[in-house]
Amino acid sequence: MQTDKKLVGGYAPDFELPGMDEEVGHLGRYLKQYQAIAVIFISNQCPYVHQYLDRIKKIQADFHPQGFSFIAINSNDSGNTLQESFETMKGFAQQHNLSFPYLRDSTQDVAKSFGVQVTPEVFLLDNKSVVRYAGNIDDNPDAPDSVTSSYLRDSITSLLSGQEIATNYTEPVGTPIKWRNK
Repeated sequence: MQTDKKLVGGYAPDFELPGMDEEVGHLGRYLKQYQAIAVIFISNQCPYVHQYLDRIKKIQADFHPQGFSFIAINSNDSGNTLQESFETMKGFAQQHNLSFPYLRDSTQDVAKSFGVQVTPEVFLLDNKSVVRYAGNIDDNPDAPDSVTSSYLRDSITSLLSGQEIATNYTEPVGTPIKWRNK
């Protein structure tokens, strides 16, 4: 499955998913609260997610006061591993002090509707639910000090200041989603 580049400029699929905070996360409700939302697909055991966690939390801290939030979604099949279970997700969120919603897509319908391929994969939405950027967080998952293009950070800055986003799509790099056997 490939990310649909056509999703950029189109409306993000709506969703209602259970969260680690015991609340139901609904995209429509988040859109009323924030000027920009980054829907990011992550998993508990993905090495790329672990490499990016500090950067994700820093982006959240830097932009949250300006009306931005991440909404993290785990869509990996939990049928064959406890590492992606709802309970393990709760522990992951607490252990890493996530300051944004972390939701469970147990049916994988949300991931399929976004066309997600890997974790982490991000979709930046404006407050009208239009996808303004899709792809990677930056150009170097392995070495934060060697990043030369901060795609997501630059896109959020442009979106919040009402400017055109220079790069609206990058090919995502990460660990493939673990799809449930049909």
